[in-house]
Amino acid sequence: MLTDTEVRNLPPKTKQYKVADGGGMYLDVRPTGAKYWRLKYRIGGKEKLLALGVYPAIGIKEARKRRDDAKRQIDDGIDPGLQRKVEKLTAVLSAANTFESVALEWHGQHAKRWAPITSGKIKAALETYAFPFIGVLPIADVTPAALLAMIRKIEAMEKHETAHRLRSWCSQIFRYAILTQRCDRDPAGDLRGALKTAKAQHRAALPAADLPAFLRKLEDPAVSIEYRTRLALRLQVLTFVRPGELRAAAWSELDTAKAEWRIPAERTKMGDEHIVPLSAQALAVIEKLKPLTGHGTLLFPCVGKPAKPMSDNTLCKAIQDYLGFPVTAHGFRATATSTLLELGWLAHIIDRQLGHRERKQVFGAYSHMAQYMEERRRMMQAWGDHLDALESGAKVIPLRGAAA
Repeated sequence: MLTDTEVRNLPPKTKQYKVADGGGMYLDVRPTGAKYWRLKYRIGGKEKLLALGVYPAIGIKEARKRRDDAKRQIDDGIDPGLQRKVEKLTAVLSAANTFESVALEWHGQHAKRWAPITSGKIKAALETYAFPFIGVLPIADVTPAALLAMIRKIEAMEKHETAHRLRSWCSQIFRYAILTQRCDRDPAGDLRGALKTAKAQHRAALPAADLPAFLRKLEDPAVSIEYRTRLALRLQVLTFVRPGELRAAAWSELDTAKAEWRIPAERTKMGDEHIVPLSAQALAVIEKLKPLTGHGTLLFPCVGKPAKPMSDNTLCKAIQDYLGFPVTAHGFRATATSTLLELGWLAHIIDRQLGHRERKQVFGAYSHMAQYMEERRRMMQAWGDHLDALESGAKVIPLRGAAA
């Protein structure tokens, strides 16, 4: 048997040579001076060779330990060389099958049938809350305890709805991994009932009775709101689109000659192009805005960053902090809906203008009316006239049945 001193002093020669240590192990000495531990063994009637490491990184004691471990495997009928290849392949597959990699694969498989805004929200939530915590773990190794710890961090931020949605998305990811044979069970399923229940938080809507006061205060010069924000709020009330659709509105989407705003499919929640007929009042707002931002891409760019849209907090902050109404910009969709119903407009016309997918089982009888554009044009102009009347203090008489 070799000693460490003998191994250290073995000189390189012009040709590669071997020095035996015992038990089939030897040192392979190269002309470069490099020294490799090797084990010669037989299994299944075939002679094979196993690399045990490179000296001096692997000393003689560690090399012998590796030799003995390999020989025990051989005694058990296991080929140590083949076993090593299996372990390496398993490690490679585990690295490729991390929670993050499988989650992104799942997202890519489903994104085509989601609206772009939904796809973006799911991916952002995973990147913000899941990947930093469990992303690098092999998906088969993620435990319910690890998931719960991740969820608790989200709950600590009082984001209970996000916590529930993330648990649901994780569950879908694990079920996808089961189907694709990357894991055996869904640990997110074990968290049902373990999450805190959030109180339902509806987007506060302005009561119809407060519309006159809101509209008049919006024009009050004593209220310190930036002029473009005033115009954005006015257009929000007039069109009752989703605030995200308004903030990112582009000049190229407007056709003032046709009095139309066409919001492209990639910017809508439902993933379909949405047409907003523009009332005379909405066109007037756009004309006021044109000298301010008409030279750029966006109607409402972020101040100092013309390529980015207005912040999602700008409208709500203006409504709540400066105008003094405890409501949200999104809430004007509900305000418009309830008021238009009061004025006699039909539910399916309002619903389509809100940009909802038509519920065919309810509104199937109206399918021949396409998108009800003529009715929607008349409704949007009537809505603009109604707001003018409210702001001026004129008496408003509901037009029940007139829209039918």
